[in-house]
Amino acid sequence: MAKKDLNAKAPAAERGTVSAQPRLHQRAPEIQRFGTVSHMLPLDLEEPVRLEMTEQLNLLLADTITLRDLYKKSHWQVSGPTFYQLHLLFDKHFGEQSEIVDTIAERIQLLGGISIAMAADVAETTRIERPPKGREEVPVQISRLLDAHQIIIGHCRELARRADKLGDDGTIDLAVSDVLRTNELQVWFLSEHLVEEPLVHAEDSRLRSAS
Repeated sequence: MAKKDLNAKAPAAERGTVSAQPRLHQRAPEIQRFGTVSHMLPLDLEEPVRLEMTEQLNLLLADTITLRDLYKKSHWQVSGPTFYQLHLLFDKHFGEQSEIVDTIAERIQLLGGISIAMAADVAETTRIERPPKGREEVPVQISRLLDAHQIIIGHCRELARRADKLGDDGTIDLAVSDVLRTNELQVWFLSEHLVEEPLVHAEDSRLRSAS
């Protein structure tokens, strides 16, 4: 009579073998709370500096995520005679803002902080006005985008000055080189679409001066 294998029905972990079964529905306490920074990092930046910079960067991140999503909404919902060029422009700007989002988030993590990530948390944090769910006219879409850019640009300038005072050169570089310059360029492209110019017949210069 064959000897019975006592381990045949034992769980895989007890048998010392590897199981292909995924361990699903796992939960555990957070390993780092939001709004904190890692204590010991060889960055030559004191913890209070990193706390302040990550807090400000998270504000900038929330606004940038909101602007990015506002571009995608505009990309989908734009209409009218300028549909084609604006459809492409909005998507181009969306892609550029997506890169900025990743850059800011990684800077926060690099400084030992926790980057804001989920839509509900972004909505609670952003200073950009929430648009309606429906479709708006092109001038309103562009105006909303410009208003959002203005908030981000103003914050970038303040952040760069504060980071300079605290000696955070990396955040200065991010705020100016990555965020500010890209947003300034996008503002230029957008604002030119709100200039009221004739499309076919040039306006008589004498009539224009008289008005």
